[in-house]
Amino acid sequence: MVTIEAAGPRPVLTPPLMLEEGSDANYRAPNLLKRILSLLNNVRPGSDLTRLQLPPMFNLPKSQLQCYGESVYCMGSDLLSKCANEGTSLERFVSVVAWSISTMRPLMFGVAPYNPILGETHHVSRGTLNVLLEQVSHHPPVTALHATDEKNNIEMIWCHYPVPKFHGTRIETEVHGKRQLKLLHKEETYEMNSPKLVIRFLPVLGVDWLGNVTIKCQETGIAAELSYRGNSFLPRQGNHRSINGRIFMTSSSSKIIYEISGHWDRIVTAKDLTTGKSKVIYDAKEVLSGVKTPIVKESQGIWPTESTVVWADVSQAIINKFWEKAKEAKSSIEEREREITQERNSKGENWVPKHFTVSYKESGWACLPIQRSVPPAPIVVPFNPFET
Repeated sequence: MVTIEAAGPRPVLTPPLMLEEGSDANYRAPNLLKRILSLLNNVRPGSDLTRLQLPPMFNLPKSQLQCYGESVYCMGSDLLSKCANEGTSLERFVSVVAWSISTMRPLMFGVAPYNPILGETHHVSRGTLNVLLEQVSHHPPVTALHATDEKNNIEMIWCHYPVPKFHGTRIETEVHGKRQLKLLHKEETYEMNSPKLVIRFLPVLGVDWLGNVTIKCQETGIAAELSYRGNSFLPRQGNHRSINGRIFMTSSSSKIIYEISGHWDRIVTAKDLTTGKSKVIYDAKEVLSGVKTPIVKESQGIWPTESTVVWADVSQAIINKFWEKAKEAKSSIEEREREITQERNSKGENWVPKHFTVSYKESGWACLPIQRSVPPAPIVVPFNPFET
């Protein structure tokens, strides 16, 4: 297990990814496109970029663990409690669809989070929701997430394995693995996947979430198919970040209940095919605007493997745009990782995750939490003023 000395850097917490574009621009180095093309100059189309090490001038001042976590705990309104407390199974399913859409956040071209080191953790609470992530594999990069809310009887288990590949004019990252959202008191489990992240260089620079997402609840027989779309060539407002799909019964009749349409960064509606009436099921501005930056509530309880501690020196240097200092700090972390790996290999030791049991089968990676519930975290997200 990788550890950082107790006297090491204090956590560096940065604002979450916002709905409003432009917040990430503060971290971008000059001439970024030229630098990116130079970096990819010797990469062949179809190559797996998993092991590509980015200079810090291409990094956001946060780890990929934080980005996954923010999609769960950084919201302006509490969609999760709505999922748990709706009166009927269909109403709960619609709320789960809306919550799934809310986990998509706009990203800016040219910057990406750090690749987490092995054993890195991220532990944050928002109200009664406690969220814990751990990097359970480095090559390949596999991240496990466990979140529990005992007040609302919610449990969440994710296992993510991103695979970025270069395709000449774009980079496509397929996010393998599955997400589970369990409403314990209703005995309902919702399983879903993630769309892929596409970074385009031509004909227009851009970053999009694209592809198909399936959401299923085995217990109720309700399912949804969602298609995330973007601009294939020239930008068109109607195509930009659009989402279309349907909610249906998985019985032999496959009866369609709702048609879904809209834009995941704006408004998404569901049309009832029985009545012909449409209703708004997701308002991105309401859910994602004004999200709060986490704060340290109890510094003594922060683990040395916490993302905001591990990458603190790098993040602070990026924030200050001290690129050489950021490069030195990041190189120090990566070199230490290599030394620890070599030492472990020389002893014939296998690294074991602290918070999850991990297995690999033909169907993919599986990550199961060791503890029944996630404890409250020393890092918390402040409530919005209108919340109680």
